[in-house]
Amino acid sequence: MHVFITGASGWIGSAVVDDLLASGHAVTGLARSDASAAALDAKGAAVRRGDLDDLDALRAGAEEADGVIHLANKHDWADMAGTNATERAAAQAIGDALVDTGKPFLLASGLAGLTDGRAATEDDASPFRGPDSPRGGTENLLLDFADRGVGSVALRFSPTTHGTGDYGFVATLCQIARDRGVSGYPGDGRNRWAAVHVADAARMVVLGLEKAPAGTRLHAVAEEGVPSRVIAEAIGRAFDLPVAAIPADRVGEHFGWIGGFFAMDMAASNAATRELLGWTPTGPTLIEDIDGGAYGDGQ
Repeated sequence: MHVFITGASGWIGSAVVDDLLASGHAVTGLARSDASAAALDAKGAAVRRGDLDDLDALRAGAEEADGVIHLANKHDWADMAGTNATERAAAQAIGDALVDTGKPFLLASGLAGLTDGRAATEDDASPFRGPDSPRGGTENLLLDFADRGVGSVALRFSPTTHGTGDYGFVATLCQIARDRGVSGYPGDGRNRWAAVHVADAARMVVLGLEKAPAGTRLHAVAEEGVPSRVIAEAIGRAFDLPVAAIPADRVGEHFGWIGGFFAMDMAASNAATRELLGWTPTGPTLIEDIDGGAYGDGQ
C-alpha cells in the first residue's frame, strides 16, 4: 500500500514510518523542513514538501495515496485555539479528498475527557464535537466521514508514548523536576495515565491501517493506568531528587502549562484493540524506561 503520512519525522511518526517500510508499504511523508525531508529520504520514503497550513499539499497527498495516516499537530500550547483550528482544517481537507474512495484514513486522537472515574474503552465516544472543541473535534469529524465512503479509524494515543529519545510530556515532567529540585505529583497522586512504548504504538498503527474497518476507535495503550505518584517517584529516582505532593491550588504554579494535564485521570483499556488487531504490546513499561535511563539520569 502507498501511504501518505503527516508528522512523518515526529516522535511517533518516525517510528510509524519505520514500521510501514519494514512491513513492505511505500511511504510518502509530509516534510516542512529540509532536515525532515532529508531524514525521510534517508529511510527510503518519498517526500512531499508542505505543512498543516498547506491544504493543497494535504489534499494532493491524500489523493495520490492508497491510505492516509494523519499524526501531525502544531501543539502550540500558547495558542490552542489556533492549533485546534489548523487541525480541524487539515482533517477536513484530507477527509474531503477521500470521500467515496474507501481508502483508510487514520487520525491521531487522545484519551483526555472521555470518562470520569473509570478506564475508557474503545466504545466510549468522544464528547468533543465541533471546531471550537479540543483538537477541533476531529475524532468525531473523522468518524462522520465513515458514512461518506472513507475508511475512518481513530488512533487514541496514551498521554505518554514513551521511549529513549522521547521529547514529549514525560520529558517535560523530568525537566520541571530538575528545574524545581523536586519531583512533584498532583494532589494525592492517584490519578492515572495510560502508557505505551513508541514501538508498540507504531505497530498498532500499521496493524490498524491493514485490518481496522471504517468507524473503528483504536487504543494505543499498553498499561491501563500508571498513577502520577508512581511516575514522580521514578523521576525522583532517575535524577536523585526528593518526591513531594503538590497541592491542587499550586499545580499550575509548579508545573506550568502541563499541570492541568498531569492532574487528569486518563486510564484506558486496550482489550478491544488487541482482539481486533491481534496486537500484543511487548515493549518496556513507562517505569522501566524511566528507571533504565530513557530520560537521562542525575549522573
